[in-house]
Amino acid sequence: MKMATNGQDFPFEEATITAIHQAFSQNKLTCRQLVDYYLNRIETLNSILRAVIEVNPDARALADVADEERYNARQNGGKLGALHGIPVLVKDTIGTNDKMGTTAGSYALVGSVVARDSTVVEKLRKAGAVILGKASLSEWYKLRSIDHLPNGWCARAGQGVNPYVKSGDPCGSSSGSAISVAANLVAVSLGTDTHSSIICPCDHNSAVGLRPTVGLVSRAGVIPISSRQDTVGPICRTVSDCVHVLDEIAGPDPRDEEATTRSSKFIPQGGYKQFLQEDGLRGKRLGIVRHPFVSSLHESTVAQSFERHLKTLRERGAILVDYLEISHIAEILNPHHSGEITAMLADFKHAIPEYLNELEYSPVRSLADIIAFNEKNPELEKTNEYMQDGFIKAESMHGNEEEIESIVEHLDKLCKEGFEKMMEENKLDAMVTPGTKAIPVMAIGGYPGITVPAGYDEQGTPFGILFSGLKGMEPKLIAAAYGFEQATVARKPPLFHSPEWHED
Repeated sequence: MKMATNGQDFPFEEATITAIHQAFSQNKLTCRQLVDYYLNRIETLNSILRAVIEVNPDARALADVADEERYNARQNGGKLGALHGIPVLVKDTIGTNDKMGTTAGSYALVGSVVARDSTVVEKLRKAGAVILGKASLSEWYKLRSIDHLPNGWCARAGQGVNPYVKSGDPCGSSSGSAISVAANLVAVSLGTDTHSSIICPCDHNSAVGLRPTVGLVSRAGVIPISSRQDTVGPICRTVSDCVHVLDEIAGPDPRDEEATTRSSKFIPQGGYKQFLQEDGLRGKRLGIVRHPFVSSLHESTVAQSFERHLKTLRERGAILVDYLEISHIAEILNPHHSGEITAMLADFKHAIPEYLNELEYSPVRSLADIIAFNEKNPELEKTNEYMQDGFIKAESMHGNEEEIESIVEHLDKLCKEGFEKMMEENKLDAMVTPGTKAIPVMAIGGYPGITVPAGYDEQGTPFGILFSGLKGMEPKLIAAAYGFEQATVARKPPLFHSPEWHED
């Protein structure tokens, strides 16, 4: 089998799916060389970044298989999958039926065995991707203690670190997925998002994060929180790479039938890549809600950059509908006040035992078991009375179905009278906001959004621009986000040369 003898001429850093496949086709790179590069990078940097919980012990063997498949396809004219040979890290809540665990970052699930791959992993493998390992996260999606658990911390990996500013917030819960992509530990990763878990870490770590409409991507085989809000999406360095992944993982699934059947009708014929248009901003009606998303920034670097970016949007042909308002926005932005947190905890209490009891083997089978494990193993889980108050609150919920139903109805009302009404009355293609403050607007309605790197503040901390829309509006969001990305090219890879990175 004749393959590239070395990959020294290939620019590994910031490599895109298209560049990798081009190098494969030109015999300048093998999948094994690419996997070796990422594994070596993980070995070098993960002790600092704490972004990867475990690597796939079969990663190199899978890369060799991919190289053999590509060689045979060349000889026989065979067709390869759209992600063939692309290494992918998946969040440690996304089930893989292999030698790796699926633990939500907790020792409570170490040793558990899934019955089969999650649907998204099944689709990735079918597309030819190489599952490189499991990315760290805010343990149990931070639900074990929403107010006290640090962003990006889990017992198994430790504290995730922002690769741009070591003392900065990596956000969560898909912290490891975003850190890994930003620091070039992998080409592509998968995260999950219930409230902020894709958008926030991507914003804070200068990555592109695509939060799909709830149900557009199957959640089967993924540790759940809430069927109303959970979604799975790609985290990459470019909008294009996110869209290449979305095309492979979106679609109906009998294992998540109700949600995926409802949302698969949004998938356009020909997929999403057709909306990667350099002039994607032209003619788009973009809503600007200054209060509180812009006004709260005052005269900061982020605020100034946002104004410059608005000018770029106009220059690229977008129609800005400025000074809009969302009804009930103060309540929407306070998840404790709106009832969102209470509903999420109630959903989690019912969903987690169902998930645990579907496992082939698990040391815990209920939320009560998890709480007990944490109490018995404080040295492993580093648990104290504050660090599982979320679990304890969820477990104490008994007989409050009517209250939860009332909260859900109220959240639906907030969506209809707020974001939906603003979008529809102004005939908007997207709402554009700086940073992460608008996240609850999307979360409570199961709406999609894409965050794109937009710059860095005085300390070097990244920030993004968020394009969000109504259910099924991914084509318009992709076109606008791609147009913005191509016009600004704001993302820069992190540097590990500053004194901050060597002070220890």
